[in-house]
Amino acid sequence: MGNVNAADTAWMLVSTALVLLMIPGLAFFYGGLVGRKNVLSIMMQCVILMGAISIQWVLFGYGLAFGPDHGGVIGDFSWAMLRGVGMEPNQDYAATIPHQLFMVFQMMFAVITPALIVGAIAERMKFSAFLLFSLLWATLVYDPMAHWVWGVGGWVRDLGALDFAGGTVVHVNAGMAALAAALAVGRRRGYPDGFAPHNLPFAVLGAALLWFGWFGFNAGSALGAGGLAVSAFVGTHVAAAAAALAWAVVEWVTRRRPTVLGTISGAVAGLVAVTPAAGFVTPLGAVLIGILAGVACYVSVVVLKGRLGYDDSLDAFGIHGVGGIVGALLTGVLATTLVNPAGADGLLYGGGALVLIQVVAIVACAAYSFVVSLGLLKLVDRVVGLRVGRDDESIGLDLTQHRETAYTIVR
Repeated sequence: MGNVNAADTAWMLVSTALVLLMIPGLAFFYGGLVGRKNVLSIMMQCVILMGAISIQWVLFGYGLAFGPDHGGVIGDFSWAMLRGVGMEPNQDYAATIPHQLFMVFQMMFAVITPALIVGAIAERMKFSAFLLFSLLWATLVYDPMAHWVWGVGGWVRDLGALDFAGGTVVHVNAGMAALAAALAVGRRRGYPDGFAPHNLPFAVLGAALLWFGWFGFNAGSALGAGGLAVSAFVGTHVAAAAAALAWAVVEWVTRRRPTVLGTISGAVAGLVAVTPAAGFVTPLGAVLIGILAGVACYVSVVVLKGRLGYDDSLDAFGIHGVGGIVGALLTGVLATTLVNPAGADGLLYGGGALVLIQVVAIVACAAYSFVVSLGLLKLVDRVVGLRVGRDDESIGLDLTQHRETAYTIVR
């Protein structure tokens, strides 16, 4: 099979499985943060995407994202239904692993990205509306943006912007869509009172699974078992550690008590922020990214959200959107070819132009995601309606959308 390398293939199979594990991790993280009458609805929204987006990716999504370029903005249907995507490596993307393995690794990114949006519309969006929106969004927002940033011929890639594992494609993209969704669906009835997490141990378990799976997300994006994967692995861990500490310290100083919820939120913020930079920065650079992301996301979640009044239920925008922007910007400052010769030098290493390039990429991706997502939400509202009725929201989505309950009372 051509130049297939066994070690690279083995690492990429493991990395693919690790990214898949992040999706049930996200389900537990989000599930623990909602009320007990909505925990299954959140988990169902995550799990259904493991089915729906995987099939979309096989049928045509992969070709739109990574297929032959058209105008720098989109692929085509040459690889629809995986025609021509076999066991030989594709030299344009990953020269030492089977093309089909690269495809399925990227599939996991396509699956988890719309799942992140769930956090903004928790406890009030119809399941049918969520599923329809997610399929449309994957096709019209995620796939084109993945092509812009990662696809051969994509205009953001050709511009020279750096995004190692999805700072713009995954986190800025999902974060802006989450903000659009929170605004389109509206606030939960009674917000902000009475919406405490029902099971913080679930959320801790979910955060731990996300942290673990993120090693596949970031280190796997090296697309091989070598020094670059090690660098991304180390950067991923220390950024999460630094962000968790930063959030806890800020909380301790401003509120006199560090919390479990704050600490795990900080860890996720650090993981988000280091994602675009993981393969381009030193370990100390990753630590700095984690600290700044922890502080920035704390301010976004604890201060700005309350003042602006939007109901981003589980802080999908506050952590993924803001964290992704912080990480993408700092990549322009801290990236160095000493870590990755295939990257570029950031501002700190004499490459000031990279900051401007990163800003252009962030603004373009954020604007596209927000505008198109808002349009799709309005379309879905016309077709099936976005929001459950008042009584259904009061009873809870577990029963009204799925006729199930997570907890039973033993008499």
